[in-house]
Amino acid sequence: MRQLGRWTLLALSGLAALTLAGCATMNVSSHVQQGIDFTKYRTFDWGPADALPTGDPRLDRDPFFQDHVQGAVEKGLAAKGFKRAGDGTPDLVIHYHANITQRVDVNRLDREYGYCYDADCLVRVFDVEAGTLVLDIVDARTNRLVWRGWAQHSVQDMLRDQDRMAAKINEAVGRMFEHLQRPDMDARPVSARTGAH
Repeated sequence: MRQLGRWTLLALSGLAALTLAGCATMNVSSHVQQGIDFTKYRTFDWGPADALPTGDPRLDRDPFFQDHVQGAVEKGLAAKGFKRAGDGTPDLVIHYHANITQRVDVNRLDREYGYCYDADCLVRVFDVEAGTLVLDIVDARTNRLVWRGWAQHSVQDMLRDQDRMAAKINEAVGRMFEHLQRPDMDARPVSARTGAH
């Protein structure tokens, strides 16, 4: 899974720039690998725990964060028609990574609308805590990354409010999965194909 970790780091690096566009709005997107027919997948399970640092000890110590993420993902996949694998090998393996970074947000509204906070119209700079959640879905048979979703949003006050955190995670995951293809129950499942284990 070394390649997966490298791609996750690249995604986080690119997403960090989005924070400067404004943390009040949640930035969400997803991507399916070209040529992947997602309708052939039916079952999923969780991969090993993430080894990348979150960048914030408050998140590392939060006993509920993992439950919030896994609950939102499992609920979202179930709503799309996917089922968690039992004892057998799943079609898909799910990984996630969360990261919190301190970013500088330059407030340009005063200048754009013609009024200034300071007499000399100096640019105001704020420190903003930005949280990024990356979901990776891997083909369990080929170990190939087939789908990635990501969301970025300000975590201001969220780390102290579990209900708010859960609501934002549910929103982020729901928007990531918005265009995820449903399984084709009439198609032959991946686990039944020749060479699957």
